[in-house]
Amino acid sequence: GHIVVSVARVAEHGDADVADGLPAGDVAVALTDSRAAITWGADALAPGGLGDVWRLLTAIPAARRVGRRSQILARAGAALSGLMVARGGTPGGRLWRRLTRHAPVNIAAAGALLTGWTEAVRVARATPPEPRLHVPWHALEPHQARDLLRDTRTDEEPGGLALLAERSRQRAARLTRTPAAAPARWTRQAAGAVRRELDDPLTPVLATGAVASALLGSLVDALLVVGAMDINAVAGGLQRLRAERALARLAARQQPTARRQVTREHTVTVDAAQLRPGDRISLGSGDVVPADARLLEVDGLEVDESALTGESLPVTKAQDPTPGAPVSRRTCMVFEGTTVVAGRADALVVDTGDRTEAGRAVALAARTPPPAGVQARLQELTRKALPVTLTGGALVTGLSLLRGSPVRRAVSGGVAVAVAAVPEGLPLVATVAQMAAARRLSRRGVLVRTPRTLEALGRVDTVCFDKTGTLTENRLRLVRVATADGTVLAPDAEPAVSVVRLAARACPQEETGEGRRVAHATDEAVLDVAPPDDTWTADGELAFEASRGYAAAVGRDGDADGGALLVVKGAPETVLPACRDLPGDATGTAHTLAGQGLRVLAVARRPCRGTDAGAELDADLADLEFVGLIALADVPRDTSQKLLTELRRAGILPVMLTGDHPETARAIALQLGWPEETGVVTGDELVDMSRSDRARALRGAAVVARVAPEQKLHVVEALQQAGRVVAMAGDGANDAAAIRAADVGVGIEARGSAAARNAADLVLTTGDLSVLVDAVGEGRALWRSVADAVSILIGGNAGEVGFSVLGTLLAGSSPLSTRQLLLVNLLTDMFPAMAVAVTPSDDPATAAHAATGPMGLDVLGAPLLRSIRRRGVTTCLGAVTAYLIGRLTPGTERRSTTMALCGVVGAQLEQTLSGRRHSPLVWATALGSAAVLAALVQTPGVSHFFGCTPLGPVAWLGIALAITLSALAPRLERMERVRHLYDAATRLAEHLGDAARRTRPLLHSGIARPVA
Repeated sequence: GHIVVSVARVAEHGDADVADGLPAGDVAVALTDSRAAITWGADALAPGGLGDVWRLLTAIPAARRVGRRSQILARAGAALSGLMVARGGTPGGRLWRRLTRHAPVNIAAAGALLTGWTEAVRVARATPPEPRLHVPWHALEPHQARDLLRDTRTDEEPGGLALLAERSRQRAARLTRTPAAAPARWTRQAAGAVRRELDDPLTPVLATGAVASALLGSLVDALLVVGAMDINAVAGGLQRLRAERALARLAARQQPTARRQVTREHTVTVDAAQLRPGDRISLGSGDVVPADARLLEVDGLEVDESALTGESLPVTKAQDPTPGAPVSRRTCMVFEGTTVVAGRADALVVDTGDRTEAGRAVALAARTPPPAGVQARLQELTRKALPVTLTGGALVTGLSLLRGSPVRRAVSGGVAVAVAAVPEGLPLVATVAQMAAARRLSRRGVLVRTPRTLEALGRVDTVCFDKTGTLTENRLRLVRVATADGTVLAPDAEPAVSVVRLAARACPQEETGEGRRVAHATDEAVLDVAPPDDTWTADGELAFEASRGYAAAVGRDGDADGGALLVVKGAPETVLPACRDLPGDATGTAHTLAGQGLRVLAVARRPCRGTDAGAELDADLADLEFVGLIALADVPRDTSQKLLTELRRAGILPVMLTGDHPETARAIALQLGWPEETGVVTGDELVDMSRSDRARALRGAAVVARVAPEQKLHVVEALQQAGRVVAMAGDGANDAAAIRAADVGVGIEARGSAAARNAADLVLTTGDLSVLVDAVGEGRALWRSVADAVSILIGGNAGEVGFSVLGTLLAGSSPLSTRQLLLVNLLTDMFPAMAVAVTPSDDPATAAHAATGPMGLDVLGAPLLRSIRRRGVTTCLGAVTAYLIGRLTPGTERRSTTMALCGVVGAQLEQTLSGRRHSPLVWATALGSAAVLAALVQTPGVSHFFGCTPLGPVAWLGIALAITLSALAPRLERMERVRHLYDAATRLAEHLGDAARRTRPLLHSGIARPVA
């Protein structure tokens, strides 16, 4: 099903298999630069090398856009030309009529040519990305990396035209930052956001309808249609712009800095964005690494790489090369976005920006997801509604002609019904509901970057969590203590207290500008749980270094006989061999704890042999007394278990992704509330499976261990292929690809990386994951509210079409004009339907379902169609009854149509109130719309503008009677004959939609199809 593009460079005297295999692809592209032979059998030649191939691939989506827009313009031009012919041409002389006879078709053709030319220029002017050198920096010695960067870097100052261009660029940058330029910049951004919102299926239909109304002489009607379309685009565009600007402010507050070395002794602090490959930087405890860099000098450096690799324990760094090692084992490298937890180092910058490992993680999923959920369902409803409205317009035209109306009047009436019956408020319903939910969530600390994300939240049935930093604290805690006899206890158990106290004595502290503090995260974890030790007086301390493998302290214990004591805490492989009379199970206990993914340290002591504390600390370890083992791990957050419980109660399956050992992952999963029988699968096991096996394995496994960044992406895609709607929550650069690929990506601003935030659809600004449950609730409520509002819009318009057809049968022409139908839509769609969209449903059954399960597409399926049918019949019945009462009582035809107008609006408002009887906002908008209608009808000048006439008490009484009778229409569905009639009407509407889809390919005749 895929179209394959094959690209190759065929050498002049190279292997013939390459030249023979090139045409095997659907499209063969041969590179014909100076190093290659010309391959005449290829479909395309690229003399510019890979840059030309990049431009060719860039042109494919541009060609699709041009083809799609050209088809729309061609259909609109043909329809408008046919309309002009039907209405008898345009007024004016023979020359003017000849010039304007085919004006719509000519204008559409010119528009298509202009669109194609614009896209072609954009593709031609696009700049291919710069070639990237893929250098294995981790396999090089420090001097080799320096020499390679020195050869490829140029530090020359620009001169001549280059200097002038650089100064102009800097001047323009300063100008755009001035307050005077801010309004213009905001206006451009807002215009771009509005333009993107106008890329909607209804836009060309409404635009064509507006032009048709103008051609028929109803300029005001055309302006009303355009106004409704623009209000939707402006509302959605401004919401998108506000969210993006808020996210930009968050990113600006977290702009990282770096200490760049000018000389060996002098450093300057600069923005990380100013670093270039070849710069030398200094790193210290607490620093965020600003770029990918090769280590030059290391002094006890440990780095938290959980944001990149998912490993929860710090990684000890060294200078020695690590050829062939994966990212998580490249100990001679530091990576952008990771954090230094101990030690210091000097490093050489090798990659910046999107060329870093974090940048490549984001690029794994640089894709635009197709429309889904509410948006896709509304597009489908639009496609089904349009044939019905167009058929209604055609019926009005045909019936008018049969009743003897002039051609121009009959065509005008049909176009009026077709244009006015288009549900132009349909896109606005979803936009308003999404904006209201986004505002409510923003007050709870959830930034919604794209409002359409909220509807996907309502369908989410699976949430994938990155463990480290999301479900856990990303902070080491002391979780187990093993005594000398091998008993493993909790840290607060009585036998464990003495071991913890001794371990705390070997936690050296250093002087800083903020007072004394420990230099290592492990020491901080020990001191957090250690009991007070006022009797200990330290005489000397030795900080931990990776090359040494332990930390030590010399001091005196007030409870002892006054002799000095050496206390050691360090790696078991370093400390245990130096112990005398070591218990036989000590090494086995250490291996058991380490096998569970815990960081294990051994604690030992011995009396000092002399009085010089420095000599005792510098001496080799020997003759120690083994005291016990301590084990540390990243522990769950206090709120995580409650969050997962609430998600399960809401019918959502949580899945934990972690880079930890499977046993560690299982232990943490049990702490978080996963059942004992929960399956654990590793990332490597998933990679070895086929797609179907991968999806099947994830059905029974809720924990994925030893998972790499690209494997997280595979997990999300496998769950989606299994039919699940997936949300992905994470805070690290290694989560960015999975966040981007998920149906809903959730980033965490408080402790997350820029890559995760930029890839996310929702950003949690407070770091409290419990608001995710609130966001899911808002998404589910959104579906129900949108369904109710859509039934009001489409059902009301269907009733208007039905009344127009019946009215034409009775009177020979449509009773309501375009202006009156647009007034109906304004009074019933613009305010009451919008109020319904932003308020929750009153239906208890709906609320109960939303609390226990995701809202599937069926919410906008058969139940919605039944609601549309019921509302359409009710609206039509109210209008027909009011119209007949007007015709049967003394008065003019205008009085009858005015009563019909009031009957249509009243019937729709009554249905709106019945569905939201407890909402003050709906009551206010409904009563306000009724008051506006009454004022318009009773005000003579305004009433005449809308084709109405003031009504007397008898007429208003008849309207009230019609509305009351229409309220009984839903009860008619209980009658079998009425149900059969409803079903027949529904089948007719479906047949019309199927016929429209079958005739769609005929519209492509002579028009280039979009590339599949």
